[in-house]
Amino acid sequence: MSLAVLYSRALSGMDAALVTVEVHLANGLPSFTIVGLPETEVKESKDRVRAALQNCQFEFPARRITVNLAPADLPKESGRFDLPIALGILAASGQIPANKLNEYEFAGELALTGELRPIRGALAMTYRAVNDGRAFMLPQANAAEAALVENATVYQASSLLQVAAHLAGREAMTPYSGEPQTLAPHYPDMGEVKGQTQAKRALEIAAAGGHSVLMVGPPGTGKSMLASRFPGILPQMTQREALESAAVQSLDGSFDLSRWKTRPYRSPHHTASGVALVGGGSNPRPGEVSMALHGVLFLDELPEFDRSVLEVLREPLESGRITISRAARRADFPAQFQLVAAMNPCPCGYLGHYNGKCRCTPDQISRYRSKISGPLLDRIDIQIEVPAVPQDDLFDKADGEPSTTLQARVETARQRQLTRQDKANAQLAVGEIDVMCAPDAQGEALLRQAITRLGLSARAYHRVLKVARTIADLENSPNIQSKHIAEAVQYRRMDKQI
Repeated sequence: MSLAVLYSRALSGMDAALVTVEVHLANGLPSFTIVGLPETEVKESKDRVRAALQNCQFEFPARRITVNLAPADLPKESGRFDLPIALGILAASGQIPANKLNEYEFAGELALTGELRPIRGALAMTYRAVNDGRAFMLPQANAAEAALVENATVYQASSLLQVAAHLAGREAMTPYSGEPQTLAPHYPDMGEVKGQTQAKRALEIAAAGGHSVLMVGPPGTGKSMLASRFPGILPQMTQREALESAAVQSLDGSFDLSRWKTRPYRSPHHTASGVALVGGGSNPRPGEVSMALHGVLFLDELPEFDRSVLEVLREPLESGRITISRAARRADFPAQFQLVAAMNPCPCGYLGHYNGKCRCTPDQISRYRSKISGPLLDRIDIQIEVPAVPQDDLFDKADGEPSTTLQARVETARQRQLTRQDKANAQLAVGEIDVMCAPDAQGEALLRQAITRLGLSARAYHRVLKVARTIADLENSPNIQSKHIAEAVQYRRMDKQI
């Protein structure tokens, strides 16, 4: 047989498209050609495959070898096609049988010795392979990750020789059945933060309803401490959320099995570019907003980011998805994250500090705060001031409520939302807000006054209602009362200040 057909996967955004690997041997001058829009890493596989076959004591055919990676218009990248190409050459030259090749999908990078090296995107590829009813043959280092997919049949291989022996029926491999070695999620404790009762209350509301937060305060008031402890009060990740988050991290090759079901916490530096935040590249990769899927994206020193970089957050904050469009390609990535941002109140940072050493002029303060555009600020549900901690609080040995206590209340409130509407309050659409977030008569009157005095936009109006709904859920109140509206409105005071 001079033709062999195998299956593998290519990554295109979150999609792992099926790739048919066709290997044909023909008479003529010896050559090795790979077609099907291969990128540099795939073209270089010719040398890796040749060396691996020879070092494993297989015969490398001295014939005209043509490898076609179909579909031809889908770019192919990385070394994951080394294994199927090598197996295709062995099958086409009759060195291994080809009758079982259609039962599997193959992916793996070959070392020159024939050993298999790990690849990225194993989770996403296995998820699609399960839907097509085929088992997946992967490097040993990727097996535990791929086995997280429910009902997946995963074979782990350490070398090309082991895969060839399995296909030839000499040494049958058994599907991977090991339990993933995961650790219980561990987060810093919110109880370690002294003082800042109002900020902790705002973060509890944000965690319960999935709302975004902006903290404004002088240096050293605990903004970064609060943000780093915020994931610890979020509801525990569901199986679906954990799988989606792990799949995105797998695309970037950064998935760590020991952090299974741990909420992502991403904190890019303020010099990060727009592409770093939302993703991009000739072969689109996920950015920070996607890597923080079902977790927290913390932007410290918010005004220090380039204004154009901050503006790219508008779409994912509103839709929960990001689309990367290029001239010839388009990729969609999920971006359901909770934004937690922090900033100083003025250029020197000490406006409102009890030491009174701020000397910034009103114009300087206005220019500094105007670095954050109104449309972006409008999309942030909760905007709070984090004042300097009084000295007495610093010397107080008594800790605040631990994260476990806060998380218990958050879990209860979130469950009420899921029972009522099957989603968090922050994700409610406009039509659903009218039904789920209708305030009582006193609350409506108070909200009308707030809209007039603060000049709230329609978007801010809807976000006030969603935050009020979350406050009511924390109190187990079926109705939104005036006190809930009043607390939600006070989290929008900065609309007039920035």
